[in-house]
Order: sequence, then structure tokens, then C-alpha cells
Amino acid sequence: MRVWVTGRVAAGGTEFTRSADVHRTMSEYDDVCVLLPAFEEAETVGDVVSSFRDAGFDNLLVIDGGSGDDTRAIAREAGARVVEQTGEGKGQAVREAVRDHVEAPYVLMADADATYDPSDAEAMLEPLFSGEADHVIGNRFAGMRSGAMTRLNRIGNRLINRAFRAIHGESYADILSGYRAFTRESFRRLNLTADGFGIETQMAVECAKHRVRVAVVPVTYRPRPGGSATNLHPIRDGGVIFMELYRKAKTNNPLFYFGSVGAVSTTAGAAMAAFVLYRWIVFEVGHEIIAVAATGAIILGIQLLVFGVLADMILSLHRERMAKDVAVGTRAPPERDEPPRQARGREQSTGDRPAARERGRDGRSEGRAAADSGRSAGDSGRPAGGDGASGDPGAEAEN
Repeated sequence: MRVWVTGRVAAGGTEFTRSADVHRTMSEYDDVCVLLPAFEEAETVGDVVSSFRDAGFDNLLVIDGGSGDDTRAIAREAGARVVEQTGEGKGQAVREAVRDHVEAPYVLMADADATYDPSDAEAMLEPLFSGEADHVIGNRFAGMRSGAMTRLNRIGNRLINRAFRAIHGESYADILSGYRAFTRESFRRLNLTADGFGIETQMAVECAKHRVRVAVVPVTYRPRPGGSATNLHPIRDGGVIFMELYRKAKTNNPLFYFGSVGAVSTTAGAAMAAFVLYRWIVFEVGHEIIAVAATGAIILGIQLLVFGVLADMILSLHRERMAKDVAVGTRAPPERDEPPRQARGREQSTGDRPAARERGRDGRSEGRAAADSGRSAGDSGRPAGGDGASGDPGAEAEN
């Protein structure tokens, strides 16, 4: 099947380039829902909705967290479908929106503060349309404009991304990015519980845990327009994100989860023991209470380290067992609803299969009819009566 992908707009019209997988133009985003979580974004939400509509998106959903300004009215006037979330926090808004209000197979999520560029939407969705990924993260650091992020936020983002890479073994470049694209089916596979700004971190952790195919796409990140205020609190939300990373390590990297606490406890116990020995050797002064605390800390630390090693071994064996079961077919992989764009070509290539199956059924029916006719003819040709010669099955059984 020959397919096309929208390219750039030239002086004489729209220039197209060939692609091998997808038939798409800028007006064909009916199977994409643009999700915009919003709270007190009256200054920017109208421009954001209009920009996405100008980019070819008609299905826009603004889920509002109970704003006290005109966010809902402005978004509705700009052409978006507006719903008010039943809970609180960005994380709860995203979960509720995808679960209850989104029917499209693809979701493009962005913030309603005008920091993300709708012109990057095509690049964000391309890995989903081509089947290369199920979850796409927009890397803000690849195209960050001057003043878009404070120095403190930049340092915090770098530290969090490095911690994520160290703990969970994946490098997603910018796990705190709010510019995401994903299939609705892959979102349902994630166990998400965060209510606030930890939702992006939890999505990244769950993608790593469940081996969801992730692509990273460079995007533009712009400063917030004047007159709009951020809802992010760097210290408070940064602490929540770090705790979310550590908490999720319990089931994804138990060696780090238990081993880090064990290492701290062992180190503290060793330091106290060294202090007790120094005071005893140099000044012949005993510190019995400190000595008991040091012994307890060392024992606890070693136990946690051992438990972390055992838990990590169990997790590794479990993953290997699951991989082998899937390979040999004894355990079916997670069911995946094939998105329409990926299934479209498959349907065309297999369109004649129902007719072939029908012909096969007709052939088998004719074969069974012929076999029944043959058995009937054989039974009618047998002599009546005689030892074992009766056509009655009951007589044969009695003989």
C-alpha cells in the first residue's frame, strides 16, 4: 500500500513525502484526542486550544481542576470539549480523563500553559502511527528557549533524570516532560496512583517496569507568557517526585530499595563503632549505649542488604520465567488492541481470508456428506440377519 506523510508547507502548497506505513495528512487526526489538564489557566488556555485546532486537531479535551477563573468558559469558546474533574491534582485529572472521557485510540497530552509548541505534535505522534512505540516523551532540553526554566528547576530536573536512570535502568532524557503521546491501550497497562505532578514520573517508571516501548522526541519548550503563574512548587513537588522514584523501586529494583537503606544503616553503625573504639583505646572511656546502637545499626544494615540481594534474585528469576513462558507460548503476552492506523494495512492484506475460511467450511461439509453417503451404502449392501451380519449396531454389540 502506498502511503503519504504530511511534510512542510511550501509556497505552492503542501509538500508530501513518501512513507512505508501510514497514510496521513494534517486534517486526518480524528483518531487522536488532545488532552489538556488545566487549573487557573485563563490567560493561556484559549490560545493553546486555538493553536492545536489550527494544527489540524478537532478532538480537544480540557479537563479542569475546579478553576476559579474563566478557564472553562474560554476553553469551551475556543472549541474544546470541557469537563471538570471529580478529584484534585494533575495526576487524578489525567487518569480520569483517559478512563472516562477519551475514546480515541491515541492521546496527545500537553499542558495548557502555552509552553509546548503544537507544531511538534506531528513528530510526537509519528512513532505511534508507525508502530515503533506505544509511549512518546517530548524532550524539553533539546529545544529549551531562554527563560523557560529557572536554574533551580533545571538542576532538579537533571538530578531526577539521573536518579531515574540509576534506579530504573532506562534513559528517557526528560521524564518530567508534560508533552506526551501514547496509545490508550498502553496507558491502561500502567498502574498509576499519583494525584499531583508525580504523574509524569510514575508514567515513566511504569513504562520501564512493564517494558512499554518508549520513544523520545525533541520538542520546543517556551517560557510561560506574561501574566500567567505556574502551579509548580519546586521544593515541595521535587520532594514528592524523588519519593515516588524511591517508592517505585521496591518492585522494580529491590536491590536499590533495600540496599540503599541497608548501606546507610551499616555505615552509620560502623561510624559509631569506630567512635566507641577510639574513645576506649585512647581515653579508656566506655560508651555502652552508643556501642549497643552501633551493633543494632550494623546488624539491621546487613540484613537489609541481604534481603535486597535475595529480592533482586527473585525478581530476576521471575522476569526470566515470564520471558520463557511467553517465548514457548505457555503464557500469552498482554493483550493489545491494535490501533486503527496500524490495523488498516493488515485488514487490506487479509481481506480475502473470510471467503477462504467459508470455502474451507463448504469443502469440509461436502466431505462429511460424502462420507455419510458411503457408510449408508455399505450398510444397505450387508446381508440381513446372520452372525454379526446385521446392520443393527445393537445386534453387533450383543454378538
